[in-house]
Amino acid sequence: MHIGIDATCWNNRRGYGRHARSLLGALIRLDGGNTYTLVLDGPNPEEQLPPNVTVRTVATSRPTTVAAAADGHRSLRDMWRMGQALSDERFDVLFFPTVYSYVPVLTRARKLVMIHDAIAETFPQLTTPRPLARAFWRMKVKAAQFQADALATVSEYSRRELVRCLRVAADRIHLVGEASDPLFQHLPAVAPTPRLTSFGIRFDRPSIVYLGGFSPHKNLTTLLHVVANLVSKKGLHNLQLVMVGDYRNEVFHSHFQELEEQARTLGLGERVIFTGYLPDDEVAVLLNLATVLVLPSLMEGFGLPAFEAAACGCPVIATKASPVPELLGNGGRYFEPTDAAALESVLLEVIQSPELRRSMRAEGLGATARLSWDAAARQLLDVLASLGEKHTARINWLRKVSRKPVDPAHPV
Repeated sequence: MHIGIDATCWNNRRGYGRHARSLLGALIRLDGGNTYTLVLDGPNPEEQLPPNVTVRTVATSRPTTVAAAADGHRSLRDMWRMGQALSDERFDVLFFPTVYSYVPVLTRARKLVMIHDAIAETFPQLTTPRPLARAFWRMKVKAAQFQADALATVSEYSRRELVRCLRVAADRIHLVGEASDPLFQHLPAVAPTPRLTSFGIRFDRPSIVYLGGFSPHKNLTTLLHVVANLVSKKGLHNLQLVMVGDYRNEVFHSHFQELEEQARTLGLGERVIFTGYLPDDEVAVLLNLATVLVLPSLMEGFGLPAFEAAACGCPVIATKASPVPELLGNGGRYFEPTDAAALESVLLEVIQSPELRRSMRAEGLGATARLSWDAAARQLLDVLASLGEKHTARINWLRKVSRKPVDPAHPV
């Protein structure tokens, strides 16, 4: 079976790119029986591509990771070029790792489209504030639904939300999970790196870490208000909030400047540290040293930072509007994302109780050990194999029909 893959999100440093690199890397490493072609655009990938694959690069005016931004769209010419490349008649199955980069195709190949979450459908004004951009997003998702022979998503939580928002049958959406990279692990002996020290992060003080983007649906204004309350009312004057994420090259909708201003207005000063992008090895050290990670989003399709933190032995406080409670269990503490008082209460509890943190650390390490990219790749391979069988059956039927003698009395 020849599988074509839209790999245009490969260079995205945020969730879509991380997911594609980890999932496809495991898939191709485990599957020695099928042929894979990765179709990319833009410059050569910053991250190494898997071995034993064919790579086809399409010349476009702007890479998908730049053009498919919250306030923009790809040109018709670029979409046509990508669609032509992905419509290669040699492909038996075509896989889009994210609907974010989907383009219409003209091919008999069976098509699998992954929709990671229902965030854009649930909070459209927080993710795509411009009406035109929202209209383009809706058209893209509808076209993908129409063309896809099957859909996939990353968690049972996301499957339920997609059934609700897209009104699609649950059995049409296959589960292909996620996991943290093996680099994220508990390090028995660890010290701050020079870069972490240069930010002024003090690990002899309670340190809260946020890891992710700065889109409004991440609910970070609530987190800042809660930290301000803890500092002023609960005696935690030495508390630090470390916010890790790329705010300089963000293509998704961001309100980073508003958050920066809010931190100043609340008088948090040096208690809030924006690090910008950090490589994974630095993030792993940070999570090994931190007191707690907080994921306060209004919704998460998977919530990968929570699992990266738990794999490092860092206690997690996460939104209930996510699969984190189901998958991490007692390794985390959870709150309704609109309930700031609940977040404040659980943060105070975790920060003040070393015994609770030890218990959460042990539970979190156990829960993340049960997740792996190999398991996710096997789930994906099962779906691809099923689609491949259907494609083969269709081709064989067409060949049989085409060879059938024509009755002169009833010409076709």
